[in-house]
Amino acid sequence: MNFRPRRRETPELNLIPMIDVLIVLLIFLVLTTTFSREAELKIHLPEATGTDPSEDPGIEVVVDAEGRYVIEHRQTVNNQPETVKKALRLAVGERKDPLIIIDADKDATHQAVMTVLDVASQLGYRHVTFNAMHEPGGTAGGKP
Repeated sequence: MNFRPRRRETPELNLIPMIDVLIVLLIFLVLTTTFSREAELKIHLPEATGTDPSEDPGIEVVVDAEGRYVIEHRQTVNNQPETVKKALRLAVGERKDPLIIIDADKDATHQAVMTVLDVASQLGYRHVTFNAMHEPGGTAGGKP
């Protein structure tokens, strides 16, 4: 019989893998809070102080809050992109490289404005701008 006392090995806790896991968790938490904060931004659009777009002769496209289009003072029959394309092509006529001025209501949907941008791009019109309010409490594009 062996009566020698056994050496008891003390359990050793390896901290390096635990620290690695904690660092990965910390990085994950930092990144997810940064991305979630981005969605909570409250945006207040600035007013334009540049040149009044109404001084530059261009094709005016008005988009109202319901998504209806008025191109050069003529309302389109419906809101379909093909109808907007035909009306814009008719309004441009024989002009080379016209300026398209989008005058969108503040409550207009993003899709309605994107339709005008897409149609202008399909027709090859590269100069597109937006009408903005020029004075606090003033009117868009200097119009009544």
